[in-house]
Amino acid sequence: MGYAEKRGDYWRGRYKLAPGKYGTVKDETGATVRFRTKREAEQAANDAEAKVRAGTHRDPAAGRIRFGDYVNRWYAAQDLAASTMQNYRHHIEEHLLPTFENFAVAEILTSDVEAWEKAQRAAGYAESSISGRRKVLHLILADAVADGLRESNPAARRRGRGKRATRSWRRAPEKTITTPLGILLVAERAALLSGRDDEFVAVVTMGYTGMRWGELVGLETCYVRSAAIRVEWQLYELDNGRFLRSPPKDESRRTVDVPEWLAALLSDQLSRTRPKPCSCHGLTYVFRGHGTISGVARRPGPKLVDVARLAGVSVGTASAVMNRPESVPEATRAKVQAAASELGYKPGGGRGEPVPHWRRNSFATWLFQPAVTGRYPAKAPHPSRPVPLLGEPWPGIPVRGRNAAGRADACWLPIAPGLTPHGLRHTHKTLMEELGTPPKLMDDRMGHEDGSVQARYSHVTPAMRQQLLDGLSGLWTAALDARRAMSPGSPVATLDRLLRERAREVGA
Repeated sequence: MGYAEKRGDYWRGRYKLAPGKYGTVKDETGATVRFRTKREAEQAANDAEAKVRAGTHRDPAAGRIRFGDYVNRWYAAQDLAASTMQNYRHHIEEHLLPTFENFAVAEILTSDVEAWEKAQRAAGYAESSISGRRKVLHLILADAVADGLRESNPAARRRGRGKRATRSWRRAPEKTITTPLGILLVAERAALLSGRDDEFVAVVTMGYTGMRWGELVGLETCYVRSAAIRVEWQLYELDNGRFLRSPPKDESRRTVDVPEWLAALLSDQLSRTRPKPCSCHGLTYVFRGHGTISGVARRPGPKLVDVARLAGVSVGTASAVMNRPESVPEATRAKVQAAASELGYKPGGGRGEPVPHWRRNSFATWLFQPAVTGRYPAKAPHPSRPVPLLGEPWPGIPVRGRNAAGRADACWLPIAPGLTPHGLRHTHKTLMEELGTPPKLMDDRMGHEDGSVQARYSHVTPAMRQQLLDGLSGLWTAALDARRAMSPGSPVATLDRLLRERAREVGA
């Protein structure tokens, strides 16, 4: 039982913490509460001792620790995947500490959290980003409650509060998706922008398998099979530029069935590129990065592929002119040299060992988004601008080098503004919905887990898998036919071959 103790002109409450150890009733600031009467002090002491016995007692002085000090200890105690730790650190350092660092943990109020969220929204951050940051704050303060630093979590959302009219506005915008033809056209443009076929195969693979970005970048050659892709690992890009080889999200290891035509595309990719082990992991990956380790390919200016296109010769012939001019006929050599002079091409500018892996940001910014929108993004000191093209052969060849805009005679129309690489995953799920694919098979293919009773009693059969593959093949064939109706050929070698094969199949 607690008891009251006379202290001059006031009473204080005393309660038992442990054998031989007593505490004094204090307020939220850690100051001793001065009671006017003995009875008030005894009641407060009894209440405090009851909390000790129930395991809910909290020392008010402990809550005076600064949020910044507590969160540093909290972060150091976490033992999570490197990708998760990186996200937590970013949320904490960039978005939580600037507001809450000097708050006492016990003094953070729900109104403070709501004001922070309102400021985040006013700064223009996406709702999904704000939600993720609030979840991290909720985790931190939930552990503060468990540590006895405060009694409740001010970051917990209260049901039924807020303006109902704004709920739909606060939802994250719906992901942009595209059609099978859209996948094909974006893939073709990405290959034209990079000057190689790798991006064509990669974009098509994402659109027809629903693989996540990290799973595609981390696809090792040993996991490409005759009729399937085994998703066993992903490569996660850390802030320091390193790529972490880790299990796929939520441990969603799975086997993704692929149609014969996609298996053939991947096989051709391996035969054409002959991948070598990367320098960072010593493993062989299906896709390599775009650019060179030395950074030469990222420098502004024309590439050898631009010279070859302007001169109307192959890249191999243009390379021979630069390196073995005596082996090339004089007329051809003169055309290539004239094209190089017109573009301001400097030999050796495209040499260097290719980077082992795509960078998410550079792929999305300089290859995927221009392919989707037909425009290069704004980057100081240059504003957003159309991709300059030579209109022939269709759909146009990107122009680079000196006076690129002046030499261009065409530009691309947008295909699916707002589409992102992850949007291809949403596109694949939507295509499966349209084909009437059973939910169990869709979850299996996407790496999702449904814990419902219905899912537990549902099973995927070979017939279901074959029906899906037949449906995807039908969509692909229809996309090829639609693309062939626009133009019978393509500057992208892989697509050009596919279009010609399709023409022979239909007798055109």
